[in-house]
Parts: sequence; C-alpha cells; structure tokens
Amino acid sequence: MSQIFRALSLCCAVVVSSSSLFAQKLAPLSVEKIMRDPKWMGVAPSNPFWSEDGSKVYFSWNPDKTTSDSLYVYDVASKQTRKVTPQERRALPGQFGGAYNRAFTQKLYAKNGDLFWLDIKTNQTRQLTNTVENESGVTFSGDETKAVFRRGLNLFALTLATGELVQLTNFQAGNKRPEAVTGEQEKWLKADQLAMFEILKERSDKKKEGDKIAKADLPKRPKEIYTGDAQVDNVTLAPKSNFITYRTVKAAAGTKPTIVPNYVTESGFTEDIPARTKVGVAQPTSQLFVYNIARDTVLEVSTKDLTGINDKPDYLKDYKQDTTKAKKPAARKVNFMSLSWSEDGKYAVVMVRSQDNKDRWIALLDPATAKLKTLDRVRDEAWVGGPGSFWLNWIDNETIVFHSEATGYSHLYSVNVANGTRKTLTSGKFEVQQAQLSRDKKSIYFTSNEVHPGEQHFYKMSVAGGERTALTKMTGNNDATLSPDESKLLIRYSSSTQPWELYLQDNQPNATAAKITNSTSEEFRSYAWREPQIVTVKATDGTDVYARLYVPKKKNGAAVIFVHGAGYLQNAHKWWSQYFREYMFHNLLVDMGYTVLDMDYRASAGYGRDVRTGIYRFMGGKDLDDNVDGAKYLVEKHGINAKRIGIYGGSYGGFITLMAMFTKPGVFAAGAALRPVTDWAAYNHGYTANILNEPQTDSLAYRRSSPIYHAAGLQGHLLICHGMVDVNVHIQDSYRLAQRLIELKKENWEMASYPMEDHGFVEPTSWMDEYKRILKLFQEKLK
Repeated sequence: MSQIFRALSLCCAVVVSSSSLFAQKLAPLSVEKIMRDPKWMGVAPSNPFWSEDGSKVYFSWNPDKTTSDSLYVYDVASKQTRKVTPQERRALPGQFGGAYNRAFTQKLYAKNGDLFWLDIKTNQTRQLTNTVENESGVTFSGDETKAVFRRGLNLFALTLATGELVQLTNFQAGNKRPEAVTGEQEKWLKADQLAMFEILKERSDKKKEGDKIAKADLPKRPKEIYTGDAQVDNVTLAPKSNFITYRTVKAAAGTKPTIVPNYVTESGFTEDIPARTKVGVAQPTSQLFVYNIARDTVLEVSTKDLTGINDKPDYLKDYKQDTTKAKKPAARKVNFMSLSWSEDGKYAVVMVRSQDNKDRWIALLDPATAKLKTLDRVRDEAWVGGPGSFWLNWIDNETIVFHSEATGYSHLYSVNVANGTRKTLTSGKFEVQQAQLSRDKKSIYFTSNEVHPGEQHFYKMSVAGGERTALTKMTGNNDATLSPDESKLLIRYSSSTQPWELYLQDNQPNATAAKITNSTSEEFRSYAWREPQIVTVKATDGTDVYARLYVPKKKNGAAVIFVHGAGYLQNAHKWWSQYFREYMFHNLLVDMGYTVLDMDYRASAGYGRDVRTGIYRFMGGKDLDDNVDGAKYLVEKHGINAKRIGIYGGSYGGFITLMAMFTKPGVFAAGAALRPVTDWAAYNHGYTANILNEPQTDSLAYRRSSPIYHAAGLQGHLLICHGMVDVNVHIQDSYRLAQRLIELKKENWEMASYPMEDHGFVEPTSWMDEYKRILKLFQEKLK
C-alpha cells in the first residue's frame, strides 16, 4: 500500500509541476490557451473615479480572479492599494454622478432612489429624502438654495435650509377630463333653461360665486398638464425659476417587434426573447414645451424657423416623383436632443436633430414665445455624426462651446448666443474626440488624435482657442480624468501589446506618469506579443487606409485579412484592442507563418467625415474595396500568393466577409463570416437608417448592400458561425442565407450555430469551437 501511495504522490507531483509550468509559460500558442476565460490574462482595472477631495482613486479590479470584480482604492499620499469593504462602498457619496454648486464645495446626488447633500470640505453627508418613491435627476436651483429633482412624473424643489418641499409641476397621464356639457345641443339647452327659469339662474350664479371664493382660498398649485399617452422627460427648471421646460416622447403606434427563440432553457421548453424592431419602422415623436410659471401657460416649441427645416434629402432625386401633385414641402420631424440654460437664466439653447439624420441644429430658445433661432447648423447629405456631435457647454453667460464637422473633421467651436459671433477653436486634419471645461471655465481639456490617427492624447487649451498644450506623452491611448482640484491626472492607459492599467501624473506638460496597477498574469507576460506595424495602404481611389500588419519571420506564402466590426470604431491603432482574442489569434497565425492584415476600412472611426460616411448608401462598396486593395498590397509588397488569401470578421466584419466571397470572385480563397448581417432590411433602425436611409424610401441602397441578393456569386470556401440567441444580429439572417445557398445548390460552405450565445460570445468553449473551425478552414484552404 505504501508503494502505491508513493507512486500516486509522485504522479500528483508531476501533475502539479506540469500545471505550474503551464501557468508560467504560454508558448506555443494554441486556440485552447488563448480562448480560455480571459481572467487567465489578468483583469484590467475599469471605471476609475476620484474621491471628492482628490486624496484617493477608486476603481473596479479583480487581481484575485474571483467570480466578479471588486472595488479597490488607491491612496495618493501613501501610495497603497486595498480592497474597499462593502460598508465603505455603500457609504461612498454618489460615485456615479450628481450635481455640484458653482463653487464645487457642495454636491447633490441620488443613491438607491433617495437624495443626499454632501459638504465636500467637511465630507459630511445629509440625507434629504427617505421615501418609497424614486427620486432622481437632482440639481441645484439657480440660487443654489434648493435641491430640484424628479419624483414620479413631476418636478419638486426642496429648500436645503428648512426642508420645505414644493411641487413645481403637475403632469397627469392621459387626457383632460371632458366638461359635463360638451355638445352644441346640450350647451343650447342649458342656456335656454337658465334664461327661462329665474330660480335656476340665481342658484347657478350663487354656485359660481361660491366656487370663485373657495378657489381663491386654496393655495396656489402648479397647472395641471395632461400628457396623453406620451412619456415626459428632460424636465428642467430655469435658473430664475420662471420657466419649466420639458420634452414629451410618444411611441409610434403599430410597431412590430421581433422575437428570438431560445432553445436551451431551464424550463425545458422553447422560450421567446422579445427583441428589437427592424429598420424603417415608424419612430417615436418628440415635442418640446415651455411652461411659463407666472402666466400659468404652456407653449409648444416650434421648429418652423430652423434654417432648412423643409429641405429634403438629395437621395430622393434617384426616385421618380409625380410632379403634378407637388405639394409645399412640410417641416421635417425632429428629435429634441437637449436643452441647456446659461447660469444667469437669460438664455437657453436647444440641440435638435432631424429624424432623417441629415441635420443637427443648435438654436436659441425664446421661452416667452417658444420660438427658435438657429445659431449653428450642420447639414450632411449622408448623416450627421462624428465625435462629440451632440455635446455642448456654456463658457460664460453668453457663449457656448460645441463640436462640428464643418471642415470634415470634428473640431471645437464657440458661438456668442447674443450676437451670433462664431469662432473656430481647433482646426487641422485630426479629430477632437471629447472635451470638457475646467472648473473655472477658463480652459478646455480635450482628447484628440493630433499626433497620429492611432494615438489618443489629453490636451489643455484656453477657451478662446490658440495654443494646445499636450499633457500626456505615452504612445497609445491616454484616457485621462482630472482630479477635483485639477492638479493631477488619473490616466487609464494601454499600448498595442499591453492591456489597460492606471497611472497618476501631475497636470503639467512633460510630467512623468507613475503606474499604480499591475494586472497582467505571469503567463500572459511570458509570451512576446508582437507590436503590429501601422501601415497605410493606398486605395484604388487614392485614399490612404490605415492598417495593422503582422509579418512572420518565416512566411508560408498565405495571408489572412481581419475585418473589425462596426458601429463606429477603429482598430488600426497603438493601444490595446477591444478585439484582444483576435489579436492573440493573429499572433498564433503569425507563429504558423501567416501574414495578417487588419484594416481600418472606409467608415472606421478616427479619420474624419469623408471616411466616416464613405459607405453611405452602399455598404460593401468602398469598405470592401479597401479590403480588396489590402489583398493586392499583400501580394505586391509582401510576396503573398494571390490564391492563398483568407478573410474573416464578426458582425459588420462578417457582413464584409460575405460581400467579399459573393462579389469579389477569386480574391479570397476562404472566408469566415461570424454573426453576419445578411440583409440590412432586417437590422435595427438607429444604425442602419443613418447609412442606408429607410428600405421603403431607398430600396436601391438596400439591394446593393445586402449579401443575400449576391449569394449566387460564391466561389471560395465559406464558414458561417452564429449565436442562436443573438438579439443584435438575429440568427434568422444566417438561416435565410443558408436556405438561399441551398436553393442555389452551393456546396462549398458550412454553418455552425451556438445554442447559448448572444452577439458577443461568453462561454470559452464556444470561442474555442468557433476559432478551431476558423483555423481549420485557413489551414485546409490556404496552405
């Protein structure tokens, strides 16, 4: 028995030793290793924020690789990091927002549906409400003596010194109760009775006088405002407490949602998952109103004076119209995006976007008349967008700052709302990504890619424009958060080969950033991850297309092109990719001798308006051409065999893969389309209508952009992978394409479906299975 025990012990020791060795050394790479639960890499810090006094930094982290992240705190003075206790976390003052007074000495915030008031200097918190109802959206009144907040449908004001609570609005769902007498016949009959019978008239007059006296004795209450079946939001009290503005949003009637069947369930029955509507469905309508408190009147804000409100999109010229029935152009429907008051309450500006996505206005609102005057208009025959498109702020009581793509790149501008004077604050062939004002409103802090399209740095500039001072210098992405006193920067930073970590730096140019977290595992660090070259590929139309290039030391003559997803993103950059699994897979491919190209094709973020809108009315046009030009570049510049190039990607990348395999015969020998859109008429409205308009008004755009119409062109070998509970791109897309390929008698394709996966896979076994299939496809068809 002892000999058996010793043998078992030796065996266990060998297993432990091997496990320990595996935990330290990652090479050689394999699909099984890189597609494990990502915790094996180490868990990067996220959601960082400062304590109110700037002495500490809080962030979500999981260095112990437990089931879920915990909250950690870094003490700036002692440079010590520790886990925050649950009691300490629950006592934190409003870590997810709130409102400050103008001196930034007090803060109002909501937590768990109740309101709190924090004195920042003493760190003393006072609870203002403790109710079953939910309070939210709290701000200071214009004179900073009250907390103004939303409870239920209505707006309330609580006096901070005394606790007095006043209801400011009286919104009522539904329609106003009808009067007792409504019809003309009933009105006539009542008047006739009062004229005929003296006693009836006397009693009626007496009742009216009594009602008048009783009404005069009642305390003044806010006007009853009936909202019908619309939802009320964005309720705002003007700083002078003389106006209340609010928006109503009414859902369109008869919109049909989609359903995603779920087959693997706890109940054992197939269950339906309610999902989104499809593009082209009728959209909600929004209206903006001004309640004049002194006059007790409500006016609807009119858009008829907005510059170009009647302009129709150019694409309609492609469709014949009956000119004999031409009507006067009607004002387009709009969405009211935001309303903002100057601190003194003298001016209010409104941001408005047309529902056809072609216009964005910034307008001055006259609250007394509810009329708008255009201050800035951006018109784009494709669609209005770009970084910061719907952000603005007040520099002073007459001047606002905002983003615009007027020059083709997102830049900062200011306009004086009193006289309309406009000023350019930044310019150049780069994009300002996001901006904020300093607390004294003398400076603007912003992130831009001025150094290189693939780098993000933090800058400071006067609100008057002029010289821009770079405050960060680490190559990659510097996502900076200012400390409350603006003396330090908390930087969430990553490079192309290293995931995100936190750094602290003085708010000075050329200051050194000190790293305060170390998150990657020893196993992750044991592999020499490649830093991809950032190259430019000259497109057929002369545009420079940026790309990541991975070149092996010993080429096998084959290449793979990766196509990132869309929405609006960038991947040929110098920071840690959100496609980290794909990045590791590309390292695996390079180890095997493949050359890999990862392109920021037309429509990618970071390159200005013309690139952003390069796919308007034709997805699978310039964006696909860019990837085809990438294949030519690999052949001409890197000696790749033109018959041994593969392509793959997920979501929009899956769509491009399908269009490549269907419409560019002979360019790609094999393609893997993951969770692909096959018919844009089946996708959502918010994304698709921007680019292709609506299918019922621009059917040409949908026909040329949807792979299902081009499936007959399939020549190379195709793999389709799709999650069966994908509520973004429904697997119905892939099933419809599969049926089309069957009817076309195509044999060089296969499909794998994943019963428990949504759009972004979660389970490591699903990732492993999918990427084993992709690797097998490339190994068999490219080598």
